[in-house]
This record gives sequence, structure tokens and C-alpha cells, in this order.
Amino acid sequence: MEEQFKRIKIMLVDDQRALAEEIKSVLETDPQLTVVHIAGDGAAAVSMIRMHQPDVVLMDVRMPTMDGVIATQRIKTENPEVQVLILTTFDDSDYILNAINYGASGYLLKDTSAAALIDAVKNAYEGDTVLPAKIARKITDAAKNVAVNKEYKLKKAFSFSEREVEIAMMMYEGFTNRQISSALKISEGTTRNYISTIYIKTNSENRAGAISAIKEVL
Repeated sequence: MEEQFKRIKIMLVDDQRALAEEIKSVLETDPQLTVVHIAGDGAAAVSMIRMHQPDVVLMDVRMPTMDGVIATQRIKTENPEVQVLILTTFDDSDYILNAINYGASGYLLKDTSAAALIDAVKNAYEGDTVLPAKIARKITDAAKNVAVNKEYKLKKAFSFSEREVEIAMMMYEGFTNRQISSALKISEGTTRNYISTIYIKTNSENRAGAISAIKEVL
């Protein structure tokens, strides 16, 4: 019988081979998912992307030779169509922010349930941002911490509201509209409205101009 769906090709990147094999077994309980390769570190993953052409890469963070954050940057630069989903035991804010700023589709902890893991891979394949509530809160908290230190300068220079300060700082840190919306739990339309106001208050015509104005103040 002809398949009614496209199989999603997955590459696993983890220096713990036994754990990677367990994850492979879980993923392949779903007939739509197939693991095409397991790489032992980031460098191996980068070198094998073109050969195996995965749709989604499940990427560990802390690995020898090349960690998952740098590997994500390399993969997304060279193969922007590949979705990278960070999967790790570490919920460190710096790793989260860096990986997502480099283009990762989201971030999951390895204690995620089988059903949630399978759903996350499918959602990443469809282009959605995957951020569980626990991790989304960490991103929001990290953004707020940055804003607290610098909000006075921004408010004084541009008369930003609290939310405008928050979004301006996230723009400055390199967040996309989608990432801002996900972290702050607001719609992308609302995010665009705030950014339009930031353009006006910074006397800018575009994102680059607004970021430049913010950088001058900070």
C-alpha cells in the first residue's frame, strides 16, 4: 500500500551511543519517523549532513570536539532548511539562548515523554518553535535580567514602556519575531506592533536602524 505521508528523516547527535539508540527506538515507534544517522559529536554531524540529508537534527549540547551550540550554528549556516532541535539534560539559560539565536527550532530536555518527543520532532519539521513552558520561562527570565540592568537608559532615551524595553533588548540580542512571541507568550502580530512603535521612538526605518540606535544608548 502506498504511504499516505512523507517520512521525516532524523539525525541524532549525542556522544552517549546507548542513549542515542534508546531515543532512536522511541522515535521509530512512529511510522512517519526514521533515524538516518547517529553522530557522536557536533563535528561529525556537520560533516555528515549533506550525505544523509536529514529533515530534523536532534542535537545534544555538551559533547567533545564540537559542542551542540557551535554545531547548530554551522548546520543552520550551511543548510538553513534543516531543522535543529536541541535535546539535552542541561537546562542552562546560556545554552538555550545561544542555540536558539543560532537558528535552533527549539529545546527539549531528555526526560521529555516519548509522545512529547515525537510531537516535537513533527512540529519542528513543520517549522514550529518548540519551547516547553519550563524552558520558555527561562528565556523570558534571562531576557528580563538583561532588561533590568539597562532599562533605565532605554526608558530615558526613548520613553519606552516596560514591554517595549523587554522587546527592544530581545531584538538587540538577536531574537527573531517568532522567538520573541514564543518567549513572551504573545502573538506575532502583537510583537510586530510593539516593534513598529520601537521604530518610531528610535526614529528608525527598519530593524537594523532600531538596533543601531539601541546600541548607541547602551
